[in-house]
Amino acid sequence: MDKRNLNWITWGFIVLTVLAAILMLSGTLHRTSHITLPASDGGQGQSAEDPDTDSDLLTVVEVLPETVQSAIATLSRPESYRRTVTIEQFWSGGSGTYEILVTVSGPWTRTDRTMPDGRVRHTITGEGTAYVWYNSEESVYSAPAGEITADNEQSIPTYEDILELPVEEITAADYRVASGLNCIYVETAETAEGYALRYWVSVDTGLLVAAEKLLDGSPVYRMGAPTVDQTTPDAAEFTLPDGTVLA
Repeated sequence: MDKRNLNWITWGFIVLTVLAAILMLSGTLHRTSHITLPASDGGQGQSAEDPDTDSDLLTVVEVLPETVQSAIATLSRPESYRRTVTIEQFWSGGSGTYEILVTVSGPWTRTDRTMPDGRVRHTITGEGTAYVWYNSEESVYSAPAGEITADNEQSIPTYEDILELPVEEITAADYRVASGLNCIYVETAETAEGYALRYWVSVDTGLLVAAEKLLDGSPVYRMGAPTVDQTTPDAAEFTLPDGTVLA
């Protein structure tokens, strides 16, 4: 093969190599510039029953008096937690404050509250039964819980009752910050007796973190529980004085 033919072959190889590189590069750029983002499906939010749903998606429900019940229905309380609830009560010419240590494990709720006479009242409520004893006494009173709920024992309103309210009885609802926590705020209309309720529910834990009961616009009750420990409680905290382990 003469030198002239060799040069043509060499130059042809170089040209083909350059063209191939250009085509590969342009193809890569072309694909990158046409990435298609998932389109909004107009209201079908992330579902726990849909394992293929992208876990990074976030659906924010607009909170208004007309929609707050749907927003609250998406919340759930932690399976286990511990916190201190502070209760304030107001009456004509005075007020009082007390604290309740609340411990929850599954269906069981324990409360420890120091009474005005100095005694500590312990309760454990769950699975249809309530247990009550004082200080370190071994004598325990037990009875069917009946209408007594864990929220009753904590002396706090059950915010899920909002779900049963007629919409017209909800006068205000939005997102607000309470004690540094992002909350759903709900306010109810005054009853015929002049009572109204305000709730602040944490969107992170689903727990009621603050509440007020008003009478003719003035507070008669206030609760606050801004911090929560979600570590699993010890079995000893749900053990009766006689050694019976409830949870």
